[in-house]
Amino acid sequence: MKVSPILAGGIGVVIGAGLALLARPTTAPPPMPLPEPALVEAQVFAPPRAADAPAGPWGDAVRLGERIIMETGTAAAAHVGNDLACRNCHLDAGSKAGAAPLWAAFPNFPAYRTKNDAINSFQKRAQDCFLYSMNGVPPALGSDTLNAIEAYAAYMAKGLPLGESPAGRSFPAIEAPPLPFDAGRGAEVYAENCAACHGEEGAGQVLGDMVYPPLWGARSYNWGAGMATINKAAAFIRANMPQGMENSLSVQQAWDVAAFIDSQHRPQDPRFKGSVAATRKAHHDNEFSRYGLEVAGRKLGDPDQSPPFGASAGR
Repeated sequence: MKVSPILAGGIGVVIGAGLALLARPTTAPPPMPLPEPALVEAQVFAPPRAADAPAGPWGDAVRLGERIIMETGTAAAAHVGNDLACRNCHLDAGSKAGAAPLWAAFPNFPAYRTKNDAINSFQKRAQDCFLYSMNGVPPALGSDTLNAIEAYAAYMAKGLPLGESPAGRSFPAIEAPPLPFDAGRGAEVYAENCAACHGEEGAGQVLGDMVYPPLWGARSYNWGAGMATINKAAAFIRANMPQGMENSLSVQQAWDVAAFIDSQHRPQDPRFKGSVAATRKAHHDNEFSRYGLEVAGRKLGDPDQSPPFGASAGR
């Protein structure tokens, strides 16, 4: 089964040059446009394939790590509480530059993270992906699951210098929007570019042999996930979506549709402090989080209206 990452897919376009052989232009052709920065980054580093890892326990761990990234809901079912997979954010099995590639992250751990005010190992960082993005129960440090993911990331990062961020790490920076981001405009962008695959209500769907993940609701990422912040979602969308049509949305459209998606209900933040106000003050008190704000007459994050955190959400 082919699997699509988060948001709508697209079709790559190949332009032939055969007609250029039939006639010689009378004027100089216009200069070729420069490629988008995200596309330049995609050519910087070519990680090795898991299929080429050596036979034996090490190679087996590498290949298991790739499988967990691709088929998280089955390969790590006990730790997943929604309908997402790691590959929905870490595109192309975690190998695509500009889409949070694992090979670019690995050489930079251990690292300090403001999110938990601690030095994090690579495995600790992966635990947080399970906790927030997968809305699940993280595997234990040193478990077969995390060892395999780390082995896969380390294998792909072979040859990269330690402690340096290579081109293509995380998501390409996005410019500030010309106008303040607006969820109302974003609803129109979503209807035109995303709903056909992810559904009008953002619940995801299966179309033929393609699986499109949910973007909000009980089976999506919870309020603690990075994608629940508008600036991070906008950067990801601008550089990577629609798939095959990367950078086709304007900067404004990317910000607006991110604001729309992140203004919907989703599972509770696992760091919930007993009230929405206290949780917002501790973890969401910034312009890029809608948590705790009134949207369309509903308070986002309200326990009475939000799906619960954890593996039981939506089941």
